[in-house]
Order: sequence, then C-alpha cells, then structure tokens
Amino acid sequence: MDYRRLGASGLKVPALSFGAGTFAGSGPLFGAWGTTDAREARRLIDICLDAGLNLFDTADVYSNGASEEVLGEAIKGRRDKVLISTKTSLPMGDGPNDAGSSRPRLITAVDNALRRMNIDHIDLLQLHAFDAYTPVEEVLSTLDTLVRAGKLRYVGVSNFAGWQLMKSLAAAERHGTPRYVAHQVYYSLVGRDYEWELMPLGLDQNVGALVWSPLGWGRLTGKIRRGQPLPAGSRLHQTAEFGPPVDDERLYAVIDVLEAIAQETGKSVPQIAINWLLRRPTVSSVIIGARNEEQLRQNLGAVGWELTAEQVARLDAASAVTAPYPYFPYYRQEGFARINPPVA
Repeated sequence: MDYRRLGASGLKVPALSFGAGTFAGSGPLFGAWGTTDAREARRLIDICLDAGLNLFDTADVYSNGASEEVLGEAIKGRRDKVLISTKTSLPMGDGPNDAGSSRPRLITAVDNALRRMNIDHIDLLQLHAFDAYTPVEEVLSTLDTLVRAGKLRYVGVSNFAGWQLMKSLAAAERHGTPRYVAHQVYYSLVGRDYEWELMPLGLDQNVGALVWSPLGWGRLTGKIRRGQPLPAGSRLHQTAEFGPPVDDERLYAVIDVLEAIAQETGKSVPQIAINWLLRRPTVSSVIIGARNEEQLRQNLGAVGWELTAEQVARLDAASAVTAPYPYFPYYRQEGFARINPPVA
C-alpha cells in the first residue's frame, strides 16, 4: 500500500481507505449500502490491515450512530493499529442544537462519537457540511479546544464550497487555530466538478482530498452497460435519488472506455476507475466500501499497478465536461495559460 501525506499535516494515510457506511446499515439509504455487523466488520478490517489499509471513515449520521458503534466494536484491542476518521454537523435529531457546528453541538458530537466507538481520541474529525449560521471563528475555536484536550488529532471538512473552505482557512491562519488538512469530496470519472475550483484550492492551500463514492454512486461497478436495464440487484434502485445525477450518454461513454481498458489490462472496471483517481492532483486517499469480502478484495486490487498515459488520456477524454464560467477553459487555461496553468 502506498502512503501519502494528508494535506499540510504530518500524518501519512493509505492511498485507499475504508468507508464504514455499510456497517449496521438501516433506513432507505444506509440499509441499501449494507448491514454489516461487528463480526463481519472485524473480518473486513482484518483484510484491510493485512493489505496495509489502516484508515477507516465513518460519521455520526450513518445509521444514527450505529456505524460508529460497530466500527468501535470491530477495532477493539487494536486501536493503535488504525486511524479513525468520523464526521459530524448533519442533523442527528429534531432539537435546535442537534445539527450544525456550534460550540455545544461539536462538543456533544465528539463526546458521543468517542463513547460510541469506545476510544479516547479521533484521528480526523471532519465537518460534514458548512454551517452558515455559526461564525467560523466559533467553529475553529471549539475545534482548537477539542484538539488541546486530546480528543482530536486533526480536523477537516466535507462537501464545502470553495469560498466556505477558504474563509475557514483564512480565519484559522488569522487566529492561530487548527487548520483544515482534509476535504472529503465527491469525485469520480462521472463526477469531475471537484476539478473546477476545489482542486486548485487544494493545491494552493495544501488541503488533501479524501474521495467518497469513487465509483460514481455505484454506476461504475461494471454491472451497468449500454443498452441493458439496470440490474435487479443494483442498489441504485433504492439510492439513486440521494446521489449526484449523471447524464446517461456520458456515463455510457465512460463505461465503454473502462470496459475496453479492462480487456487490455485484465483489471476490473472498478479497479480502473479507482486507479484513475489515484493519479489525480491533491488526492490523499480514495475511500472504498464493501458489503462483503469479495467486494473488498476486488477494490483493494486498484493499487499496485498503473494505467498507461494513453489509457489515462482516453478516460480523460470520455469523462470530460465543459466547465461553467468562470472555470470554462478559455478563462482558466487557454487565454490565461501563463498566469493560470491547468491543474487537472
């Protein structure tokens, strides 16, 4: 397993990390992701650690805290061998302080996460969404308190807009509070919006990307093909409405190239899609998920080899989309190439 620095931090993380959203799944979304219990989770974590994957990502909102509970049970006795990442800020109840990133919400959320996982610190806490009602100075001050208390090692964010992340980074520098080192983002061959603003920001500010849904919300599993109906067992039947939309023609164009490269390399469609991401700027780790051992071993096969430059170029061309103003290439790359070089 390759290890990479997480943004501007000194922490090294594996190129592949494991998303525990499949643990203890319940409800229309998380139940469709998976229902892995503690015994099964322990086995999956065994496989991950054997492969050098030691970063496990979850969130309090995943099955209302049950994912954190199962993860905590599954890592019992080997806390020193794993890195734990969790997220908070999305609603965990109907109360006025059950959502967001206010001081009471963050302190309570961190304490609850530590209790659910039965651990004494979180290696990386990420804010799951931007809270526009709470001043960024209050958020950062609270995170500073939690870091100084030893409850958090590093902090990051997820699903922030560029201005939201930059406003927070500027405030952290101004006040000397912990700086966000990670941004957990949606990025895939059929979802390249990350490249327009967030990737250049990540390069400039040294914020590492943790990529969620690298298979385009389950569309790049190798089971979806042009001219064929959605497979009966696809979780997209239950979850498509929750994820980012994808234009069908663009999806099939990408799948056509993935299948051709699969024939050339002997690798699977998911392995190729993940390997492409691992070559992209700012990517610190790609979060893979698995409902069973077979899926996990397949996804782990995305590392240890490289696509050729020609294969990457074909995937780039098939997945390319014209960015909106002001990110349209004329403004960002062609007309201002000498002062604004491309990064993607």
